[in-house]
Amino acid sequence: MDVMSYQNQAEGFVKGYLLADPCLPYTSVLAGIFLCKMVYDLTESFSSIHIKSYSALTKMKRIEWNNRRVGISTVHAILISLMSLYFVFFSDLFSDQTSLQGLMVFRSSPLSNFGLGVSVGYFLADLGMIIWLYPSLGGLEYIFHHSLSGVAVAYSLFSGEAQLYTYMVLISEVTTPSINLRWYLDTAGLKRSKAYLINGVAIFLAWLTARIILFIYMFYHVYIHYDQVVQMNTFGYLLVFVVPIALSVMNLMWFGKIVKGLKKTLEKRQ
Repeated sequence: MDVMSYQNQAEGFVKGYLLADPCLPYTSVLAGIFLCKMVYDLTESFSSIHIKSYSALTKMKRIEWNNRRVGISTVHAILISLMSLYFVFFSDLFSDQTSLQGLMVFRSSPLSNFGLGVSVGYFLADLGMIIWLYPSLGGLEYIFHHSLSGVAVAYSLFSGEAQLYTYMVLISEVTTPSINLRWYLDTAGLKRSKAYLINGVAIFLAWLTARIILFIYMFYHVYIHYDQVVQMNTFGYLLVFVVPIALSVMNLMWFGKIVKGLKKTLEKRQ
């Protein structure tokens, strides 16, 4: 009876407070930070026992392995990419054909809020590690990218505005696992392997689709729904344009490097 009583109290606390609409944004951010810590520790434990090459890495390489290349970054990318694809292409939440009331740019749901909150938690945790270990985990471009992305996602979460466009941008995380795999293959000395070449082609195609073509589609979507976008708060209105444009410039710069790298890899194999 005591166990059942405690269980009922715990369920009531979770439903009444942690998952209540006013608390959900904060709870989801904390969940994202906790998930990052958990994945980091699990990756470190698993790798040290089951992956022989892990122990041969330097301390900083092991931190990068746990954080960006195998652990936190990859798990976040998979989770948020799946949620983003669902909300953008399969859910009726932001559809023009849905019977939901209200403008598309002001729609949200507990699930969409939770997904954005977890992503904010990830950006905070990763940005903290980048700054703490600067510049070992990345230079100013990473700080700028994470800061810009984190502010935009956090605003969309706490204001409830433009969540569709936020998820459109977050689909770009689908490129992260293949980028991380490239680092692993490089570190393992497999740059001349067939797997490295296939992964390079996958990066090219994924980047072209998720970070170039999809961004063009997003700008078109904003254009045909401008009558709704213009009704947003001024700060949110600016974010809809400033963040995707800034990220697009960075994506194009990185895409140029990807093309050059792929060309070099193909030339070496001929």
